[in-house]
Amino acid sequence: MKLKEIYKLAIKKGMEVDPRGKKEIERLLKREKEEFSELKEEEKWEFDQDRLFNPFSDTRILYGDNNKEIKGILVGIDLGVGEVLLADRLKERGKRIDLLISHHPSGKALAALHRVMGVQADIWHKYGVPINVAEGVLSERIKEVQRAFMPVNHTQTLDAAKLLGLPLMCVHTAADNLVTNFLQDVFDQKKPETVKEVIDILKKIPEHKEAVGNNAGPTIFQGNKENRAGKIVVDMTGGTSGPKEVMEKLSAAGVGTLVGMHIKEESCKQAKKYHINIVIAGHMASDSLGLNLFLDELEKRGVKIIPCSGLIRIRRMKVS
Repeated sequence: MKLKEIYKLAIKKGMEVDPRGKKEIERLLKREKEEFSELKEEEKWEFDQDRLFNPFSDTRILYGDNNKEIKGILVGIDLGVGEVLLADRLKERGKRIDLLISHHPSGKALAALHRVMGVQADIWHKYGVPINVAEGVLSERIKEVQRAFMPVNHTQTLDAAKLLGLPLMCVHTAADNLVTNFLQDVFDQKKPETVKEVIDILKKIPEHKEAVGNNAGPTIFQGNKENRAGKIVVDMTGGTSGPKEVMEKLSAAGVGTLVGMHIKEESCKQAKKYHINIVIAGHMASDSLGLNLFLDELEKRGVKIIPCSGLIRIRRMKVS
């Protein structure tokens, strides 16, 4: 596959299961095109033109020739300078590595992480929170995240990749959409009655089962195993953690249990106050599941995957 084909496939797979739905994605992309067309010619250079076809600001090719043929990829949940050096060392030992893929973003994709957070409002709306309330609660949190990432050294990993001539891309929300959709479907089909049954279901999923052995498996953060689960919402996409204030709105909408990758302490306290059960499935395990669903598509097309840096590689597709 060419690098640009891998990029377009990531976008396609993420859009297919995006919680916002096809019409809303089309509306957002149309708005981006209108914004770009209204810019003066001298302003257009500042606009990231990938926004015209890609609704995920944290999924990007960060470095590399779009037409480069890719046969081997080093993939990890987080890629830092150490993983870039690891890739170079593995190449010296004869491993075919044409591309680095990180799940968590860096470079301009990290700097624009706040742009994907709007999807959280659509998820909450889907489960009963009025959209105006959802967007209102989320708005200040988006600004907070934008401010938090502004002083970060975004290009550290990217600079190392450039110096060693290693193409680099990240697949974040596109993959998080895949795990969110996968797990929500599982719970919608199995309809667990208690929080313990939620945990038991998760522990049967290979990535989460392996994480148990690393003391990083599914855990009840709020509530207890005998509690009835009620309405279960998988909250694993939208860039980063949402605002603590949403717990009150979700409770009012009838949500009984949130299943997430991680949660801030303040949000957990709010969940307790409003009687929402919190099940944390595990960060690396959940990220691995979402990424694996995408990586299977690459292996199906003949690309070899070398996992590292927290990726629990589980294959669900038969590769000829």
